[in-house]
Amino acid sequence: MLDTKPSKQAAAWLESFARALETADVEAALDLFREECYWRDLLTFTWNIKTMEGREAVADMLRATLPAARPSHLRIDGEPTVDGETIEAWFTFDTHSAHGRGIFRLREGRCWTMFTMMDDLKGFEEAKGVRRPLGVQHGADPDRRTWTEARRREQQELGRTRQPFCVIIGGGQGAMALGARLKQLDVPTLILEKNERPGDSWRNRYRTLVLHDPVWYDHMPYIPFPEHWPVFTPKDKMGDWLEMYAKVMELDYWTSSECVRAAFDDETKTWTVEVDRDGERIVLEPKQLVFATGAYGPPREIDLPGADDFDGEILHSSRYFDGDRFRGKACAVIGAASSGHDVSVDLWERGADVTLIQRSPTTVVKSDTLMELAFDVYSEHAIERGITVDIADIKVASTPFAVLPESQKALYETIRTRDADFYERLQDAGFAIDFGDDETGHMMKAYRTGSGYYIDVGACDLIIEGKIRVKSGSGIARLTRSGMVMEDGEEIRADAIVSCIGYHSMHETVARIVSRETADRVGPCWGLGSGTKHDPEPWHGELRNMWKPTAQEALWFHGGNLALSRFYSKILALQLKARMEGVDTPVYQPPGDAVSASPSLNAA
Repeated sequence: MLDTKPSKQAAAWLESFARALETADVEAALDLFREECYWRDLLTFTWNIKTMEGREAVADMLRATLPAARPSHLRIDGEPTVDGETIEAWFTFDTHSAHGRGIFRLREGRCWTMFTMMDDLKGFEEAKGVRRPLGVQHGADPDRRTWTEARRREQQELGRTRQPFCVIIGGGQGAMALGARLKQLDVPTLILEKNERPGDSWRNRYRTLVLHDPVWYDHMPYIPFPEHWPVFTPKDKMGDWLEMYAKVMELDYWTSSECVRAAFDDETKTWTVEVDRDGERIVLEPKQLVFATGAYGPPREIDLPGADDFDGEILHSSRYFDGDRFRGKACAVIGAASSGHDVSVDLWERGADVTLIQRSPTTVVKSDTLMELAFDVYSEHAIERGITVDIADIKVASTPFAVLPESQKALYETIRTRDADFYERLQDAGFAIDFGDDETGHMMKAYRTGSGYYIDVGACDLIIEGKIRVKSGSGIARLTRSGMVMEDGEEIRADAIVSCIGYHSMHETVARIVSRETADRVGPCWGLGSGTKHDPEPWHGELRNMWKPTAQEALWFHGGNLALSRFYSKILALQLKARMEGVDTPVYQPPGDAVSASPSLNAA
């Protein structure tokens, strides 16, 4: 009789699966999957970030990758768990070139979701734990170099007499996370930051900026925030942390350095990267080039009819620091997502008369509600249950994007019921609310467009109380000397206009630095191809171009919030290390698919 204990079921399933993989019996492997199934792989089989949806897609992937991957030593890791009718089990395994980890979920005895990820490259594991460096050379040596002397020499040579294997353009948290991973993998890397100090990309933002995600979600690799760190980190405190991080992680980090031009030589497989380093022109020749200028590219400037007639100031939120000079003035803030709300609050606190121009409905969720209902694996309670940030990251990554909408829709049904009075009062104040095209809330908007939502940390109370006025449902017809005329005829006085309408895709930075042709061939970053507003089809099942090979050889994109940067920095670092060491990296693409450009993403 079949043993129905979850641990026995999981072990028996994995044993059958391992046998099928090790004998390359694709049909036997497929028989272990449900008709509706998903396999998300991060490098181990595909050397790509890829989700196979359905048994046919799984079969195509296995037939193409099994000969090179040669999976073995599949073993259950820990005790399987049960959630309703779903059994979840973690496992470890090897491939020909890597050590891997995975999670599978069974329903009615067959696999519903499979997740596999690379954990280490064989022979190139990080020097940590029992492999950590000694830090000292015992004995007497007249040619001894101290750590300080060796570090100084490394900084003097890299980029001058010794070329980096990788150059990262941009020096924010994404670049630092990736730089730290590459440092531990002994990949010579230079980070180019145009600002004067590490962390300035945070310090230079508007005065009141505070992270909207909690501390448990925002750790950097290797060095977590201390236990006394506030739940929500102020921008300047974050800047100081990053400056410290760059120093103690020994990142090779050039400040006041801007990449002005880059070109790839198809014959030598080398980039030529021209850098303006504090007025000095330097040419670097890396093998790999990473754009880490955030999840997005240049600011999206707004085109307002009659702008030449306007007597006041028009500025993008990227150039807004604080509202001191707007005290006592009428200010219009265009855009009602995160930056628009934050800037409106800062202006109001500084004594400005603020009107928020809402061009389209916004998904709003209260911060305390989100903390209680949506961050269960990133919390103090999770830590008490033994869920470390690494465990949480893998658990989140193991859920295919295709199945997220169902769970997010259920979450927002609960949120809307819980906070019904709040939403009614906000709408009564004239604020237009939506929860996405398919009612899936802010998380799916974040993945699809990175825009159109706000986690409420105080602005909504000012809107409800009428202290920040909202103008919604009508576009801007034109500007006048003293303000703007809306399409419905209403005139709004404004001495200053702050545009909070977001940023272009990061590939527009490629257009400026490399070429328009390259940017168009690569296509936009971010978005899933869901067919919802500003996320055009076709369906990709993964974020466009992020952390994986692109249509331009040796060009990569890295970015996202702190959590995504932390987790996927490892995935990208392993790909770069493999290429440096000459490890064979056959990148899987499904039949009929290719790395290609996608339709342009629009801002919210």
